[in-house]
Amino acid sequence: MEMARSAIVEAPARMSGERTCWAIGSAVVTAALLEVSTHPKPGLVTPRSNGAHVDMDLQTFMASTAAIAPCFYLCAQRGLNHRGSSKTLLPKIREIGREYERHLLNSTGGVNTQRGLLFSGGILCAAAGLLSQHPEPYSAAGLFAAVAEMTEGLCARELQNRGRGEPTSAGEMLFERFGVLGIRGEVEAGFPTVRDAGLPGLAEARAAGVSRDRILVHTLLSLMAKTEDSTVLWRGGWAALEFVRTKAQSILEMGGALSLAGWEEVRKFDAECIAHDISPGGSADLMAITIGIQVLVEGNTALQGPDGQNHRAAGANNRKA
Repeated sequence: MEMARSAIVEAPARMSGERTCWAIGSAVVTAALLEVSTHPKPGLVTPRSNGAHVDMDLQTFMASTAAIAPCFYLCAQRGLNHRGSSKTLLPKIREIGREYERHLLNSTGGVNTQRGLLFSGGILCAAAGLLSQHPEPYSAAGLFAAVAEMTEGLCARELQNRGRGEPTSAGEMLFERFGVLGIRGEVEAGFPTVRDAGLPGLAEARAAGVSRDRILVHTLLSLMAKTEDSTVLWRGGWAALEFVRTKAQSILEMGGALSLAGWEEVRKFDAECIAHDISPGGSADLMAITIGIQVLVEGNTALQGPDGQNHRAAGANNRKA
């Protein structure tokens, strides 16, 4: 009888934990889908364009998003159930990530669509799961701090003190060639580009009451103007990165995606990126992280209502319901 009573008491807690992990994972999957379905995006895959890519299109991204979706739930679950220092959580998340990297590549025939988001999104979900051990609502600052604490020392271990052997990953090669820390540096610093550019750009666009595409494109431009984009560096070096940042900043000074002149300039920017084989994939990943954090904090997956007015919906922030 005592065992039966214990099972009855514990079942709701387990169910609540499951709902929490699904809500966290769903926030990042939602962000991934909103990112790839936005148009226009300079040099990037959209529903109407392959951007500066010949090996991927919208359907490639849909397939890979479906393949990696369970990873975000599992990372949230690992964070929720973790005990001890948050620094010991990262290796467990990397193990899950490696498994789902294989699923991603299998789903695309070997094409790298979302490795960067798999890495950064998995870490974000683990941090949210870790914070879900406590009843307080999520905040962007709390998520940034949890990510930074979990990944402390990552760049020193994997880049700066790596040794003299041949680099084995794109991140290692870019660090050796350009001295950039890439997405490892971004997560270890607690997503500073998302904090200082992505979220302010998103807030500005939402307040303007424009369409969702314009909200998301404006957010992307805000990130492109500041991101040390590894994908751009890989394809075109410093000259390409300087072009992307300068162009994005100039469009923002015209009003970005919130003005008619800026919106038209985005289309021209897209054509220029395609012509020069430039794809700001790092900025696109951070756009998805920006949206994911917004959804986690507010529970708002729509960003705005059909009447053009922002609204809030019940969602991931109701974590213990």
